[in-house]
Amino acid sequence: MRIVEKISLVGDCWECSGAPSTKGYARVSWNGKARFAHRVIYEILVGPIPEGMEIDHLCRNRKCVNPDHLEPVMHGDNVRRDVERAPDEWGKAQGSKTHCPRGHEYDIISTQNGGRWAHRRCRVCARETDRRRRLRRKE
Repeated sequence: MRIVEKISLVGDCWECSGAPSTKGYARVSWNGKARFAHRVIYEILVGPIPEGMEIDHLCRNRKCVNPDHLEPVMHGDNVRRDVERAPDEWGKAQGSKTHCPRGHEYDIISTQNGGRWAHRRCRVCARETDRRRRLRRKE
């Protein structure tokens, strides 16, 4: 398997030198398709990834394909864990914002959050966007 040739040991991690995605995950060609290396290795060594789940890198190294560092989780859990592990990064910055980019205050009434604060949406801006979309569809 050519994928094995792309793996090198870096500490406890098995880093894959496959082509990096825009978010830093290693990609490899598998069965004629470009796939994320960590998913391919997990499926080969552990088994199928359960439907609706994604792989969380417990070591936070996106190039790592060590199955001991990979765990299938729901997307929300993956996001929550990432924020908990790196509280000073993106998640905390988003959570500390008090106003939307157009200046509307984020509060209980004017904010849609879908259950997670990291995906907030200003209701005022959302209504305006939806209104413009409906008008374009009528044209």
